[in-house]
Amino acid sequence: MTRSLFTLLILVALAGCSTLPADGPATRAVNAGSSAGPVAGNYAVVDLDYPTVERIKAATPARDGSLAAADGTAPSDVIAVGDTLSIAVFEPGGALFGGRSASGAAASGGTSLPPVVVDRNGAASVPFAGPVAVAGLTGPQAAEAVRRALIGKVGAPQVVVSIAASPSNAVTVLGEARNPGRAPLSIGADRILDVIAAAGGTARPVEDIEVAVQRDGMTFTAPLSIVTSTFGENIRLVRGDQVNLRFQPRRYSTFGALGTVSQIDIGAGPLTLGAALSRAGGLDTNTANARSVLVFRFEQPPVAAALGLTQPATVRGVPVVYRLDLSDPAGVFTAGNFPIQPDDVLYVPRSGAAEARKFFDFIQSITRVIYDVSVTSALSVN
Repeated sequence: MTRSLFTLLILVALAGCSTLPADGPATRAVNAGSSAGPVAGNYAVVDLDYPTVERIKAATPARDGSLAAADGTAPSDVIAVGDTLSIAVFEPGGALFGGRSASGAAASGGTSLPPVVVDRNGAASVPFAGPVAVAGLTGPQAAEAVRRALIGKVGAPQVVVSIAASPSNAVTVLGEARNPGRAPLSIGADRILDVIAAAGGTARPVEDIEVAVQRDGMTFTAPLSIVTSTFGENIRLVRGDQVNLRFQPRRYSTFGALGTVSQIDIGAGPLTLGAALSRAGGLDTNTANARSVLVFRFEQPPVAAALGLTQPATVRGVPVVYRLDLSDPAGVFTAGNFPIQPDDVLYVPRSGAAEARKFFDFIQSITRVIYDVSVTSALSVN
């Protein structure tokens, strides 16, 4: 029996470390699996240094999305069905709308009519003028329409019309706004940042918010960070628009010989590889292979082309593994310059010494089992 167990031990030793459980691929497995040619689905390994990082940053395009095509051209101060109007009529003689002097004669002056609601036909009912079509007109245009309707009934009338309330002249703000709901539009306050500010803004980092504007069956999207930093993205809205602030958290994952194995939020602003490693608790000094800090990423095709990679792009991008040697002091500066992107996977394999120690611990446990079985067998014979 003892000889059989020693034979088993030899087989385990020949099998090597591949028989042991692992939390990820070894450095040699990552290197062996890379492809330098145009093989679909394969990945490339790119060693990081400062010049390479600068090329990556220069070739990285801006985040996708734009609201510029949704810039509204319709005026925000036109009258619509259901609006409430304030109408004031002034006449020199004061026969109809003016007051009376102390002698009882008509006095010139003006009268503010009771609030008038635009009916479903788009008309406002004005005394002595009857229904006046005002829908689609601005305040001055509606005043001129009312004035014309009063000619012949009022001597030289002058009319002022203003919009007191306009329930339809509003947009709806949904999603990650602090105060979602309907937001009124007005001259000077009809741009999307005006509306978002009126809704209390958002408690999330602007980099994690996507703005979606829905209008006439079409949807326009852009990151809020672009909307707040690019003038042309701060578009004018039109009545009936829906503005949805969608929370799209930017996160990266950590695996291997790190202080923390989890999914971590990038947070506000950019994040470098050095800062990401710090958030993950740094490298495990007992097991990590500092010569092979790896970042797995589906890279954008323009960046892959700038790096001279020939791997075909998948639906998500070109599979690339960036490798950094943190045992070299220059690698620390490179880590502080390399930007982390959403969905990156940071992985630090175990060092060769750590793998060997793990293997020998396993062998020692097998040896101990063989020893215990041998002693038990000898005691049974005696």
